[in-house]
Amino acid sequence: MKAAVIGAGLAGCEAALQLAKRGIEVDLYEMRPLKTTGAHKTDNPAEFVCSNSLGSLDPTNASGLLKKEMQMMGSFLIQEAIKAAVPAGNALAIDREAFSLSIKKLIEENEKINFIRKEITQIPQDIPVITASGPLTSEALAENIKEFAGEEHLHFFDAIAPIVEKDSINFDIAFYASRYDKGEASYINCPMNKEQYEKFYNILINAPKIELKEFEKDAKFFESCLPVEVLASRGVDTLRYGPMKPVGLIDKRTGEKNYAVVQLRQDNLSATMYNLVGFQTNLKWGAQKELVHSIPGLENANILRYGVMHRNTFINSPKILTPSLQCRKRKDLFFAGQITGTEGYTESMATGMLAGINMARFLRGETLLELSGVSMLGALTRYISSEEHKNFQPVNSNWGIVDELAADKKIKKNKKMKTEMLSKRAIEWMESFLENGV
Repeated sequence: MKAAVIGAGLAGCEAALQLAKRGIEVDLYEMRPLKTTGAHKTDNPAEFVCSNSLGSLDPTNASGLLKKEMQMMGSFLIQEAIKAAVPAGNALAIDREAFSLSIKKLIEENEKINFIRKEITQIPQDIPVITASGPLTSEALAENIKEFAGEEHLHFFDAIAPIVEKDSINFDIAFYASRYDKGEASYINCPMNKEQYEKFYNILINAPKIELKEFEKDAKFFESCLPVEVLASRGVDTLRYGPMKPVGLIDKRTGEKNYAVVQLRQDNLSATMYNLVGFQTNLKWGAQKELVHSIPGLENANILRYGVMHRNTFINSPKILTPSLQCRKRKDLFFAGQITGTEGYTESMATGMLAGINMARFLRGETLLELSGVSMLGALTRYISSEEHKNFQPVNSNWGIVDELAADKKIKKNKKMKTEMLSKRAIEWMESFLENGV
């Protein structure tokens, strides 16, 4: 038995490894470096393009619960991400290069996986396929998918934050802390008073932006990955209640409350690179430099990578997919990753895992897995495949998509207790579900 996987990103690599684990031979196709995307920096598989954070590890957090479920189901990539972790408080952040190289090693050393550097411009017809070509799917393949699906693609923009060199940060001003002292104090924080913030804000809202191409002008932003300049355009205090929120971040040297705080998160294991949290941007590079250098503590920062913005592509999954990630009109075709409209690194890995498991089950004539909506992965795949959507937009893991608690167990006011109950219910369901293996 054999299958093809298009795309060696997070979803594609996870899918290929799941197939190989189940004895299926895999042709794993990756177009880089023969064809680049404008966002990737290497030709390695499973490259993290934007942030290096996968979000919370706490299972009472929606993203944390998804990671827990993936560990229970045997995700390869979550396991490798934990090995490549860098300090990030209660979150899972990774050394991008170490992680990518570890996945490359797993792929290249697996005798069941044939790693092929080639651009696929059409969905193969003569072999079962998992399409995990990602949000940066090439134009040729995107056109073929659109032709096959009979539905227009939707687009939104994704943006990348700048990265600075740690040794160039001024620690007479900057300080280490995690919000409310949760977890290790691994974030670098640059505090601002009111005057400094207003200066920063004026630079930001007046900074020149990179012009969008004509075909990009009708695309949409994904709300949780908005460029910092778009957030700032909503009002002078928007950033202070968003990525620059000062609450819970106190410099113990001074004990002072700050007006705003810019946080930086470790980006590699050697802790030489830090990215600006929430500072995805499409500003011109000269403007980015001025903006970064206006932040107290970063006045002489060496910018190792400037922020960029790129268009992401996703299919109208409610019209195309079932909750098993199988295509409605072609049974030997599955989709996985961000092209399905799931947003986020963890979500990409999770859907790749499920698509890989289900493709193997399909090839063996077994019933496909459709997970319960009490689980985060089940809720996510059910959401993206629900035909009730009138205006489908990308979604990440969140409590709003999970099945409600039973009427006699509903908790209206205590949010913490509610998420603990939802998490406990999901883990118990998954334990029971996995008793017979997957």
